[in-house]
Amino acid sequence: MMENSDRIILGIDPGTTIMGYGLIEIRGKKLSMLALGSLQLSKYSNQPLKLKKIFERTLSLIDEYHPDELAIEAPFYGKNVQSVLKLGRAQGVAIAAALFRSIPVFEYQPRKVKKAITGNGAASKEQVAAMLSRILGCEIPMDSMDATDGLAVSLCHYLQKSPAENTKSYSGWKSFVADNPGRVSN
Repeated sequence: MMENSDRIILGIDPGTTIMGYGLIEIRGKKLSMLALGSLQLSKYSNQPLKLKKIFERTLSLIDEYHPDELAIEAPFYGKNVQSVLKLGRAQGVAIAAALFRSIPVFEYQPRKVKKAITGNGAASKEQVAAMLSRILGCEIPMDSMDATDGLAVSLCHYLQKSPAENTKSYSGWKSFVADNPGRVSN
């Protein structure tokens, strides 16, 4: 892990045409983007070669940035079963690379990622990118939408593992009102 760093999270949006990735670093309460990119796989026609490239790139990201955790997007089930199988293989290879380096892996459904970032599980890629820019305080290039999906997964994981400060759960409306009299009006 990098010196003076509390935690680094690698997020991956697996794919057999494009694999998006993003890394965030958490130092105290400050979040920052370390890297954002994508692996273009469409130039390879051989499925096993694509999987090899995914494994190699994931391993190189791990070796370069030394993330503490891998957050990965779960395959989205559509109408095409073959697509889901290919995505599952791509995800499995990225997970294998993380496990090869003893990095814990966490999986998130696409709707959960979008909801964590925007509050809307059906948000567009553009909406996710805009929120990432605001949250991380950096410019997200609009031509890197696949990469932003990887970044969104890493931020989603951070948000799941790090609940907002000063939040409290309540057993019901009555306990909320008792603790927050100035926030409720009759």
